[in-house]
Amino acid sequence: MRWFWIDRFTEFVSGSHATAVKGVSLAEDHLHDHQVGYPIMPNSLVVEGMAQAGGLLISEHYGFGELVVLAKLSKAKFTGVVRPGETLTYRVKADWIRNDSAQTSGTAHVGDRYFGETQILFARMGEEMAKQMGVRLFRPEVLRHWLELVRLFDVGVKQDGTPLKRSDYPLGAEGEATTA
Repeated sequence: MRWFWIDRFTEFVSGSHATAVKGVSLAEDHLHDHQVGYPIMPNSLVVEGMAQAGGLLISEHYGFGELVVLAKLSKAKFTGVVRPGETLTYRVKADWIRNDSAQTSGTAHVGDRYFGETQILFARMGEEMAKQMGVRLFRPEVLRHWLELVRLFDVGVKQDGTPLKRSDYPLGAEGEATTA
């Protein structure tokens, strides 16, 4: 993944809910390109941040073994703007998870201020479907590295409260180069 719209998880409960934060920095190019002279975080990128947080929540339920893609944005409602120097907090919850799809609902806050909400449907794309479509799934070592960067394993727990273990997922060992 090239663009990261979350900086870290502060809470992650397997199959249930997660909280992630994104510090908005004046150094981000998209702020200057959206409205010249008035740097703001585009709402489309706030949606993407909520999709990344929710997508990882859903993908973890499937053991990070298959690609989970945004299939439908059922709801997106925002108020105000997000400016450089502010911190977005995304709170997502799994509404339901099925064998082939899942849905999350989420809210975004800037500090204590409510900023918006989404409802996102995700489709599960298995390796066989990806091969038929000619799509390459993520490389496990790249996903493992990103999960480390956003501190998922530092805060992630199962629903019974036991910590998520890196070794429970097919992400390759530390330093080991695996391919999908």
